[in-house]
Amino acid sequence: MMENRIKLTRVVRELGISKLWLYALYQAGLRTGHYRRMTPSRRDEFDGTPGLPPIANFPHVSQSICDLVLAEADEIRRGQVRLFGGQPVPLDLATGASTAHWTVLERLLPEEDIKLIWEPARFGWGITLARAYAFSGDPVYARDFWDKTLEFLSTHPPNLGRQWQSAQEVAIRLMAWVFCDRVLASAPSTTLENRRRLWQAMAEHAARIPATLVYARAQNNNHLLAEAAGLYTVGVYLPSHPRAEKWRKLGWHWLNRGIQQQVSEFGTYMQHSTNYHRLMLQLALFTDHLRRESKDCDWPQATLERLAAATRWLWALTDPETGRAPNLGANDGAYIFPLATQPIGDFRPAVGAAAKAFLDQDIFPDPDLHEMGHWFKVTAPVPAELIQPQAPDMLRVKAGDGRAFLRAAHFGDRPSHADQLHVDLWWRGVNVAADPGSYRYSAPPPWDNTLQSSLVHNTLTVDGQEQMTRAGRFLWLDWAQAEVLAYALDEEGQLAWVTAEHNGYRKVGARHQRKLARCDDGWLVSDLVFSVGKQDLAAHEIRISWLLPDWDWSVDPQNMLSLTHPKLTVTLRIEGATQINLVRAGETVYGTFPAEPSWGWRSPTYTVKEPALELIAIRSGVLPIELTSTWQFSD
Repeated sequence: MMENRIKLTRVVRELGISKLWLYALYQAGLRTGHYRRMTPSRRDEFDGTPGLPPIANFPHVSQSICDLVLAEADEIRRGQVRLFGGQPVPLDLATGASTAHWTVLERLLPEEDIKLIWEPARFGWGITLARAYAFSGDPVYARDFWDKTLEFLSTHPPNLGRQWQSAQEVAIRLMAWVFCDRVLASAPSTTLENRRRLWQAMAEHAARIPATLVYARAQNNNHLLAEAAGLYTVGVYLPSHPRAEKWRKLGWHWLNRGIQQQVSEFGTYMQHSTNYHRLMLQLALFTDHLRRESKDCDWPQATLERLAAATRWLWALTDPETGRAPNLGANDGAYIFPLATQPIGDFRPAVGAAAKAFLDQDIFPDPDLHEMGHWFKVTAPVPAELIQPQAPDMLRVKAGDGRAFLRAAHFGDRPSHADQLHVDLWWRGVNVAADPGSYRYSAPPPWDNTLQSSLVHNTLTVDGQEQMTRAGRFLWLDWAQAEVLAYALDEEGQLAWVTAEHNGYRKVGARHQRKLARCDDGWLVSDLVFSVGKQDLAAHEIRISWLLPDWDWSVDPQNMLSLTHPKLTVTLRIEGATQINLVRAGETVYGTFPAEPSWGWRSPTYTVKEPALELIAIRSGVLPIELTSTWQFSD
């Protein structure tokens, strides 16, 4: 009882009483039947017309891009879809269907991972069909969109089934519909009857959102932004609906408030995730497009400043040559406006469009990266000089043909992963020392969001403990806070080295300090663990982990690991360690250290996990203890 009371006190301290109060109100609404009364299962009889015209001028794309879009659209016509940017799987439009009201299902565990139920209903595949029609003019793509959409609507009546359970999912779906309706307006199968049914569905979806906006406010993350954007979208698109002005004002208010609260002045997004950061920017881009199309009011200056800072932050992490960025934080594979042919891991289309919209700069002149910007009708000049910015909590140190990032965050809201002082290393576009990603949020152990652990990040642990206290699948307590201690700039104004430390091991009276410095053809990573406060004569186990590609490997007696790739050789020497171990796919392949099933894996996107090599270097003794990792790269 006392332990639960202490835990509750810590939750209140770190989450804040207002969020807990809002969440309690949400639970009360569920249990009293209030939300069931507020969201009845009945059709909306809206018979007005849209307030925005169809999209008439489609982007001009190269033949290679057109071919890629048509190939994916043909897969969709054959009933296959690429969820989370993965391999094709059957498109199940009936998943989540039920005669039960969503409030009943909200209190029941889903039959499978809820993400797998919701993702097909986000209608990313519908956007692909709309693009295929725009680029080819072939009516088969529009006809397939309407066939599948009408099937979906008949299978999921208003507020019945799991597709109505999350107001965020409802909002994402209706935004996709608005895009598709405008693109497909000229197609032969886009009859007035079909469009009116879709407009009614948009209104039904908009009516679902305000009832539980209190839950989104309690989360104060992408849920709030998506739901606000959805309300604003329908308010602008269906202006003759009796509730349109209320929806527009409500959405605009919470969208601006959410952006201003969730994005720091330095551009960091409160969910500490590159994938969710992109989602936030895409929501801003879509609503900005609708704002301009409808000649609505300008963004408040405070919102524009946050969006500009957020754009610079994600630009700072994006490789100009490959578009890839560190797989920082939670990654559920969200890509709500797939308006590009580049892989889901290429951030340039979204970052480039955001730079045009919020920085007035064209930072990626390659025309094959411009499709998303064309759809959102944003243009900007190429600046005379392009200087990639720095992100204050993912500090970039370039060396030779590579770039390295040191994670040093000060959390103002819930951490996503326990990843302080994680280092991400890239060489010629190859992620050599990687973040593990997420894989699954909901699955039998050990895959219940376990890749958020400090033990599988490229950082250091003390006595096998996490940097923070895990209190739930998505909740960390006792947040580890980092600070940058020192750094040096080279003659070009770029970081030559940086030193930071965090306080996550204060519970054992220790502190972790890490220096990342470039050297010839690589980097030097120096780790120091020292006592804080009274003298500590106890022995501690210090463990460094490095998550590496699944390449051919060898280890010599001097603790040097060699990795070989057809185009690249990597050597990693650990100085100060007394034991070196290698784990692959949950099994120890070198050394004697017992492996956990979740070690030695990386997840590039949701539901996908790939074997990786996890090097674990260990030293035990009295503090202070210092270890050094020297990385070198060659052809």
